[in-house]
Amino acid sequence: MAMGRAHVSTHQLVAGRYRLLEIIHRETNRICWYAEDTGAGEISRPCLVTQIGLPEDPHGAERRAAARLLRTTENMALLCPGRIAVAVDAVEEAGALWTVNEWIDGTALGELLSEQGTFTYVRAARIGLELLDVLDAAHAEGITHGELSPGQVFVREDHSVVVTGFGLAGATLAPRLTAPAFASPEQARDQRIGPAADLWALGAILYTTVEGRPPFRDRGRPENTLKGVDRLPLRTPVRAGPLTQVVQGLLRKDSRERLTRPVVREALTRALSEDPDAALAAAPVPRLRGAYAAVRTGSPAWSRRTMVAGTALAVVTVAVAVLAATQGLPGTDDGSDAAESPARPPVSAATPGGGTGGGSPEPSGAPSPPGSPSPTPTSTPSSPPAAPPEPTPTRAPSSPATALPAGFQRYRAAEGFSVALPKGFERLDTDRDGEVYRVVFGAEDDDRTLAVTYSDRAGPDPVAVWRDDVEPNLKQADGYDRIGAIRATTYQGRKAADMEWTAYVDGTRVHTYGRGFLLGGGRSFSLRWTTPDADWDKADNQDALRAFFTTFRPDSD
Repeated sequence: MAMGRAHVSTHQLVAGRYRLLEIIHRETNRICWYAEDTGAGEISRPCLVTQIGLPEDPHGAERRAAARLLRTTENMALLCPGRIAVAVDAVEEAGALWTVNEWIDGTALGELLSEQGTFTYVRAARIGLELLDVLDAAHAEGITHGELSPGQVFVREDHSVVVTGFGLAGATLAPRLTAPAFASPEQARDQRIGPAADLWALGAILYTTVEGRPPFRDRGRPENTLKGVDRLPLRTPVRAGPLTQVVQGLLRKDSRERLTRPVVREALTRALSEDPDAALAAAPVPRLRGAYAAVRTGSPAWSRRTMVAGTALAVVTVAVAVLAATQGLPGTDDGSDAAESPARPPVSAATPGGGTGGGSPEPSGAPSPPGSPSPTPTSTPSSPPAAPPEPTPTRAPSSPATALPAGFQRYRAAEGFSVALPKGFERLDTDRDGEVYRVVFGAEDDDRTLAVTYSDRAGPDPVAVWRDDVEPNLKQADGYDRIGAIRATTYQGRKAADMEWTAYVDGTRVHTYGRGFLLGGGRSFSLRWTTPDADWDKADNQDALRAFFTTFRPDSD
């Protein structure tokens, strides 16, 4: 059954009050957002907003979904205090069901797996026992989750779990709304489900944590994935150790043959008792986000030295990156499910004095296809060889445009990147500290600048880089004022984050829009477009920003 597609952006309010700030996890037909509740009084409160596409139903059966979900999570919260994410609001809007929970100080299990890889069987057993406690309480009251998956399980810093998603099963005509790769065979056949479906999902989660992949892969279309779950044989786990038999026993196609909860509990407890300290030692510190996150230290900025090197450079306004659920920035190679062009283009800081640099412009009439290797530069490139990119989003990036915007020409830098620049722009200044560098582009009698910064010392969270490494230096500038939240996105299939701000430079208020993205192995690039604040909204500034994001390419691509 086709699912509705909601087109949203971080500039929109869901239900007129919930502002979406950052995507924290994606699953098939499900997106989790860090958001803030603007209707909670004078101070906005953090919350978890989940977007789920609804099947198209001319009879309106989905209208029951919001009420059912609120009622079920309230009942479950009474049964399992502190273990259930209570839905405080649920609305249907833009073809999606939006559920709102109080912010969970934890990280989605699916996100942990994508970042850290497989778990030890001891650590998997610990999580399995936590989930089994919740399922025991639910099944004793006749409640079936029916949508359990790694995205519905959040792991706190104290190693406990919080479960979301109760009340979704049966709320619509779809056999499985989210994460069909974790559906039970009876769901795949669209049959009535019960507690055995949750035990299957528990087995699939245990399998995924130790093997690094679900027992049945996602095949793109939900109906194809469900068909594979129902018909294909189980791939024997190879890393499960003493959990092998319990995983296989939970993943039996016939629901009547699956292991019972007491048998599963005994097996998981036995595995955990073999090395109980291993489960605690391996547990991560969940990543807290936004203004409510704890202060983090230790990860260097996109370029720490060049942030402080010159006031004119350090005080540039940064990126407004916008994130949406299903639309791409026109012309960008942005692997995210949704990104829009910025609502306002950033303005650059006052340009520093002229400089030199290796690199050569190419006329717009003969652009190189994005991703094609650059000609060997005459000087040795400063950037290190390519490393594996960060994990890509669920959808493949859209194909980038091959033609340059009118009035732009491609510039190939000896340092290892290329970008389309407005005619008349040239390299003005280069600042270098070992492998870390910043190149500034501009034109004579033009107050706008584009700064490209490379670092080999970036941390794993691009939002944290802006917040913890870059912004403290910016706050020393005269009149510094960040615009909105630092927003996570994806760019060219990589983790990225955008930030926007204004400040005074030599008495002139400037406006900057910045995007930083990770290449892997600590390597990162950031792009910052700065203009006088008074000119920020001009069409040519908007167009230039869009062109930079569309055409920028590291040579490693």
